Amino acid sequence: MPDDKREAKTKRALKTSEVLNSVFGDRSRTNLLKKSEQQAIAWLVQRMPPRITSNFLTGVGFFGYIIVFASFVLASYYGRAWLFLGLPGFMINWFGDSLDGRLAYYRKKPRKQYGSTLDITIDWLSIILIGLGYIVYADGIWEVFGYGFVSMYAWEIILALIRYRITGSYSIDFGKIGPTEVRIAVSAVMVAEVLLPGSMVFSAGLLVVAIFIVNIIDTNKLLRIADEIDKRDSQLKS
Repeated sequence: MPDDKREAKTKRALKTSEVLNSVFGDRSRTNLLKKSEQQAIAWLVQRMPPRITSNFLTGVGFFGYIIVFASFVLASYYGRAWLFLGLPGFMINWFGDSLDGRLAYYRKKPRKQYGSTLDITIDWLSIILIGLGYIVYADGIWEVFGYGFVSMYAWEIILALIRYRITGSYSIDFGKIGPTEVRIAVSAVMVAEVLLPGSMVFSAGLLVVAIFIVNIIDTNKLLRIADEIDKRDSQLKS
């Protein structure tokens, strides 16, 4: 490889590394799609027009979930094929939700307290929309899975806040599962329902159980960490 091409490649690698550090330096990710997701976000934030703000992107993300909610409602009245509308809804949500805070860090204008407060609030409202959409679509007792999904995700949010309180580390992932993986899983459930009518009941049930198991594991980990901190503090006082 010629020296000029090698030098250009090295410069691009260094720039990418610098962008990744500036955008994700405050947050540790452990999800399965971490590498490709971070590279995509780093590429996108460098190309956002100046007039696009973090607050605007937060609104875009929430609008994506409104589309997902609408897909459930339309499917319940006009046919299962409307569930396909949820796919672009999740894509729009990923775009807005993944870029809003990261854009602020890239531009060196982070608002940590404001941003985290807004993110958690919008996340909670968004999950309520998804659960409500499923309840509108589902029949009879199977509506309980919509309630279960909202409850399990609320538990995840609480665990994230507890983790931040006792460790000082804020993470939006739960092991190998992050928001992106959840979006993909729910999207797959919706596609399966269109192709295999009635499958959503079983898929939704499995998803709720999977999140429940992950939450149990994370809760036990946090309890052990909290217990160790309490023992250490007790020894320091005595």
